[in-house]
Amino acid sequence: MNTYFLEQLIASPSVLPANTSPVDLAPCVLTIGNFDGVHLGHQAMLNQIRDIANAQNLGAAVMIFEPQPREFFAPHTAPARLTSLAEKQALLAEYGVETLIVAGFDTDFRSLSAQAFADILALRLNVKALVLGDDFRFGHDRTGDSQFLRDYGLHVTNLHTITDVDGKAARISSTRVRDLLLAGDLKAANALLGREYSITGLVVGGDKIGRTMNFPTANIELDRIKPALHGIFAVDVVSLDDKGQVIPDGLITSADTGKTGVAGLRPNSLFGTANVGTRPSVDKAPNWRLEVHFPELQADLYGLTLQVRFLHYLHGERHYDGLDALKAGIQQDVVDLLEWRSQQ
Repeated sequence: MNTYFLEQLIASPSVLPANTSPVDLAPCVLTIGNFDGVHLGHQAMLNQIRDIANAQNLGAAVMIFEPQPREFFAPHTAPARLTSLAEKQALLAEYGVETLIVAGFDTDFRSLSAQAFADILALRLNVKALVLGDDFRFGHDRTGDSQFLRDYGLHVTNLHTITDVDGKAARISSTRVRDLLLAGDLKAANALLGREYSITGLVVGGDKIGRTMNFPTANIELDRIKPALHGIFAVDVVSLDDKGQVIPDGLITSADTGKTGVAGLRPNSLFGTANVGTRPSVDKAPNWRLEVHFPELQADLYGLTLQVRFLHYLHGERHYDGLDALKAGIQQDVVDLLEWRSQQ
């Protein structure tokens, strides 16, 4: 998949002469949205653009926003992210997108008129057809819609409400997935995603508090303002290469002899216990973290890219009175989650 940033493709976000030529992009059918989570509703949209692209000999392209609009307008109250930009790129490529256009959502972009945005699509991005949600709006003050684009001369297909896997007349949405993850209902969230939920990130340095309690953790970058799920989980973890492919035994090869961890539930993975939260029992400024403890593993994991797949929700994050109580709580969590693992 080729990824382009919109700023690279347009000379000026607000002035486009009528005789402007397209950039060197193949003629394409495009869909536009946040695509946070790339859930079954998004996948239906991607299937539609692939069908149209194949029928009309066009490329299949997606435009997303970074940051997502609500993160731009109100970052502290914006919805939790299901997927970082890198995770979204990997998923879109997996579902057959050939071209990804990342629109930097800023003051200039939000000020574009509907006419200017349509000009960008047709004159600069070589868009020949679009597949859009039935509530799609664009342009300054959301004055543009699907009919505006049809009047402009573009072919637009609207994809209407997608119902969930049980056939209920309820929209599959990122909001529904977030609500289920926040409630710890991984099974229902995974059903709407069409896959098991995971977070991918780089192992970075932490404050090593877990190490002092004999529970060392890998501190994994979240690459989002806040995560969509909170609490204590059973996870399995694989190491990825720079192309996003699983490295065979990637974690075990980093381990000391005799301390190679507990096998996960998928090939090449190790079992772990994860905390996603702000660590209310630690006297530090609160910030969101994903920390994974690997029982029976001794290894240097710094710098590795790990994909953490969430398997089982144990309980929400708890406040403990002091580090001794925290250590006892963590120890019990590890015992409980290893017991869950033994039953799988």
